[in-house]
Amino acid sequence: MAKTYTYAEVQEHRSPASCWVVLYGHVYDVTTFLPSHPGGSKIILQLAGTDATEEYDPIHPPGTLEDSLPASAKLGPFDTTTLPAAQEEASPAQTGTPKSPAQEQAEEPLASLDDCLNLDDLEALATRKISRKAWAYYYSAGDDLRSKTLNNTVYSRILLRPRIFVDCTRCDTRTTILGHNVNVPFFVSPAAMARLGNPAGEKGIAQACGKFGALQIISNNASQTPEQIVEGSAEGQVFGWQLYVQNERAKSEAMLQRIHRLPQVKFVCLTLDAPVPGKREHDERSKNVGASLPVRSSVQAGSASTTSPDPAAKSGMRLEENIEAGEAGAGGVGKALFAGTAPDLTWKTTLPWLRKHTHLPIVLKGLQTHEDAYIASLHAPQVKGIILSNHGGRAMDTAPPSIHTLLEIRKYCPEVFSRIEVFVDGGIKRGTDVVKALCLGAKGVGLGRAPLFGLGAGGVEGVERTLEILKAEVETAMRLLGVEEVGGLGRRHVNARAVERDLYDGDGLGGWEKAGLWVGSKL
Repeated sequence: MAKTYTYAEVQEHRSPASCWVVLYGHVYDVTTFLPSHPGGSKIILQLAGTDATEEYDPIHPPGTLEDSLPASAKLGPFDTTTLPAAQEEASPAQTGTPKSPAQEQAEEPLASLDDCLNLDDLEALATRKISRKAWAYYYSAGDDLRSKTLNNTVYSRILLRPRIFVDCTRCDTRTTILGHNVNVPFFVSPAAMARLGNPAGEKGIAQACGKFGALQIISNNASQTPEQIVEGSAEGQVFGWQLYVQNERAKSEAMLQRIHRLPQVKFVCLTLDAPVPGKREHDERSKNVGASLPVRSSVQAGSASTTSPDPAAKSGMRLEENIEAGEAGAGGVGKALFAGTAPDLTWKTTLPWLRKHTHLPIVLKGLQTHEDAYIASLHAPQVKGIILSNHGGRAMDTAPPSIHTLLEIRKYCPEVFSRIEVFVDGGIKRGTDVVKALCLGAKGVGLGRAPLFGLGAGGVEGVERTLEILKAEVETAMRLLGVEEVGGLGRRHVNARAVERDLYDGDGLGGWEKAGLWVGSKL
């Protein structure tokens, strides 16, 4: 019979020479795995001698332990009765952090999904139910949250122009995205760590998307494998897959080979709006309530509030002393997820490399200027589409909202719309927001936080409620505009003058400048 280990016994093995952790009720000796851990050895050592299940489970798909460790590494059962009493996790309201509008609404009695009438209600309900670290990761954005806030508020400055005496009995929200039929003109943008909010995870989001005929882009940092997420998907359901190119290109190449074996995945979405992690202070503060995750690399460990990537190097402390002091846990969830991500992507090197390793169409995500949109359009047909995005305000604060970039393209290089499909994401809270973006030329609109908060509010049913609310609001807006089909929405249905006054007012791209950008991108 296997020996049962106590907390005190496990605590004795917290060094690089002997490192044990507890996972799913069993003790594992991970000493030999430390040098090869993709996120570096520091993060495992930070969790050494503890029950790491809560930190490990939302991040690693099932089967990771068996693939990474020999059978002999599983030492025996863990006696949970020997654990010290756990401190109650503080809710967002108890930490002194300024409240968001959703948190203010969370003080109202929202008892169930049926009480939720809009996406803010769902976020408020989720805020009540999910852990502090999940809320901090989902809610957080760069610096002072100005880009995130503008993402939400810019749509209110665009006015709709309803028409009268138009038969509005018929309304069809179906459209196409990259030639694939979908039932709604919005899609789920790639957003990591769905299982932080609910065990159903990304697969639960996929189930909801299947019910509504919505496209889902699977995050490179999903907490479930792509195979698990697409398994059992509805007939004709469409997926994309997000690519964060890794420093070790072979890892990305191997992942692309896996994706090619999934016929449900129709394109690769190359994310470019976060070559390095932004400074997300709500997320960084969550380190104090156990938000450290075992995926951080030695290069990118630490806080965005320090210029030193290696806290031990900065302080001169030994690693073990650093862990004891709590320094290795800085940075939060978002910072951790950038482990191994390559910051050296260029037009010159990356697209040719990607052309060699995938036959799937490419969508570039994260464009924030009309110049980059123009260059991207010249790479058609390899590049089929672009997503205008500032990473949900989570990278560079005061970067423009996607609607600004969309209007820039209309002003300086409208030919882009005829070459590639243009999508936007960031800040969508209402069906009227979706309709305004479509009127200004977007082919579709992405949702990032909303499905995550829906999942946190009620699992699969919460995501379904999210999509149901948004679809109903889109239909109402289209009917009041007198438009029967998505393709009928156009510039005449909106007044965006108030936003146009804030657009970039440089010289734009003349013929010679366009030619120069094209040549430069090919060199």
